[in-house]
Order: sequence, then C-alpha cells, then structure tokens
Amino acid sequence: MSNGLSYREAGVDIESGDEATRRIKQLVKKTYGPRVLNGIGGFGGLFAAKFAGYKNPVLVSSADGVGTKLKLAFMTGKHDTVGQDLVNHCVNDILAMGAEPLYFLDYFACDKLAPRVLAEVVKGLSIACRENKCALIGGETAEMPGFYGKGEYDMAGFIVGVVDRDKIIDGSKVKPGDKLIGLPSTGLHTNGYSLARKLFFDRLKLKPGARIDLLGSTVAEALMKVHKSYLKPIQSLRKQVNIHGIAHITGGGIPGNLVRVLPQNCRAMIDDAAWKIPPLFQYIECEGKIDRNEMYRAFNMGIGMIIVVPARDVEKAMADLKRTRSSARLIGEIVKGRRQVVIGKAS
Repeated sequence: MSNGLSYREAGVDIESGDEATRRIKQLVKKTYGPRVLNGIGGFGGLFAAKFAGYKNPVLVSSADGVGTKLKLAFMTGKHDTVGQDLVNHCVNDILAMGAEPLYFLDYFACDKLAPRVLAEVVKGLSIACRENKCALIGGETAEMPGFYGKGEYDMAGFIVGVVDRDKIIDGSKVKPGDKLIGLPSTGLHTNGYSLARKLFFDRLKLKPGARIDLLGSTVAEALMKVHKSYLKPIQSLRKQVNIHGIAHITGGGIPGNLVRVLPQNCRAMIDDAAWKIPPLFQYIECEGKIDRNEMYRAFNMGIGMIIVVPARDVEKAMADLKRTRSSARLIGEIVKGRRQVVIGKAS
C-alpha cells in the first residue's frame, strides 16, 4: 500500500462533489428553455443566440454577490433563500439598463463541501431563475480547505441579458421636470448587513430566533427576506411609458445609486415623507443611534428601485404599477442643478 497523500486527506472530497452534482442536476434542468443546448458536465454552457423580437440586440452583463448576508445563512442553517437573493440582485442590475435576462452562472466556494447545503443554495438559484425566465446554464463549485471558516462558503453570480440598442436605459434622457417613482423593497435586500449584524448580534446581543414585536417577526426572519425582483412590473411598465432612467438601490443607498443615472445638469430631489420607512429600518436607526444620513447611505430605506419618467407619463405609469400590485410611490422629481441627490421634505 502507498503511504502517499490523497486529495481527500488534503481536504478535498471528490466524491462529495459528485454527490452534489447528482443532487442539483434536476434543479438546474428546471430552468432550461429551448435555447439551452447542453446540460451540467461540459466545460461551458451552450446558449443559442436567438433573439426573436429584437432588431439590434445588445448583450448586457453583470456580476455580483450577496455580501455578509451569507452570515445569516450560516447562523440559521437556512440556505435556500440566498440563491434567490443572488439571482434577483443580478436581474435588477441589468434591468436598470433595460435588459431582460437570458442566462445565469454561479460561483460557490467553501471550506468543505456539504452536498445538502449546496443543493439548498442551488434550489434557491433555480426558483429565482424560473421566476425570472432565466436559464441557469453553469457555474463553478470550489472546495478550498483552510481558506474559509468551518461550515462557511461564499458565492457570486454572473448574468447575461439582452436589450435592443435603441431601448437601452442609461440615464441620458433624464431631464429637469421628470418625476421619480419608488418601488418598495422587501427589507435590506443584500446590502447593509455588516452594520445590521453588528447592531443585532454584537451590540444588542440578540439571537437570530429572538422575536421583536415592532417587526412582527424574529431577527432572522426580518433580515433574511428575499431580495425582490422588479422584472415583471418593469416589463409591463415599459410597454406603457418611456422610461428615462432606472436606479437599483443597492450599496450606497438612494444617494449612491440614483446619482448614477443623472446627467451633469440634473439634481434629484427626494421627498422622504412620500413613503413610510419600514419598521426594520426604524428599529436599526433607533437602537443603533444611527444618523439619518448614514442610514440613507447604508440601506435602501424601503425603496428598492427608482424609476425616472416624463411628467406627462406619471399617471399612466402609476396606474400600470398599481395594476401589477407594485405599491409604487411618487417620491420626487428632477430639477436643474448640480448633479447630486438631495433627500428631505418637499417644500
């Protein structure tokens, strides 16, 4: 017998990888459409470049992760929602450019592969991909002993979508007089978790299962609400009005993201009395004694996406968003001035 080292002794279990592949195969297959030309196992995913209905198709891509929200998954043992967070976040990012998703790939890296955990994560990816009509065509699973903490993992996603060149939304049409419509978030989405975890678990010494009356839920339930996809309401709205700009409110909050779609001569005026800040953000602000400006930089404050539309289209836009049950709010306007976002009560 050989006394040489094996890959398993070094911390990498190839058999666990094979088992994980068996577990996720059917989950992934559920996301396939006729344009997916191969399955799991190849060196790459094949997707037919057929763009029916597009005159001059442009591919739009993005990559992102879910940040330290993953720590909640580790603490609770609940891994079937972070995959949904990842897909929906990426879908919203390319949606802000006017694109509809085509396919998605994921990267999953861990200390020691637990097939059950990976299967739960992929279950979430599969659910969100099906809901967004996006094929999960491939990815990478990496077992990296000694690199991550025991029971921990990291994940990232890569998405590709398509939009007609003349329908790209890049903010270039935004002008003074345009109105700002806010779509509600479901919670923190995937940003601000380092601050939230420090408050709940370090300062307040709460457990994930602790119930907070103001929130009507446990800490874990409030913090793990799935990042919302805005694909369906935006798809419907684009058929009704000419959207000048879309901002996905992620890291940096409303000021850091809305400014990205503003031309140099435009200032966004946000009326913070136009919507009720959800209890979760109120609780974080109060218990953490956090300055309101800092709150707006760290969190979405209840607004997950902002749409910029011409003033003449506001009523039509609000009516369509109501029809899709989007609970939209008119939250501000674009005025002439230095490129910036100003948040405060309307005069």
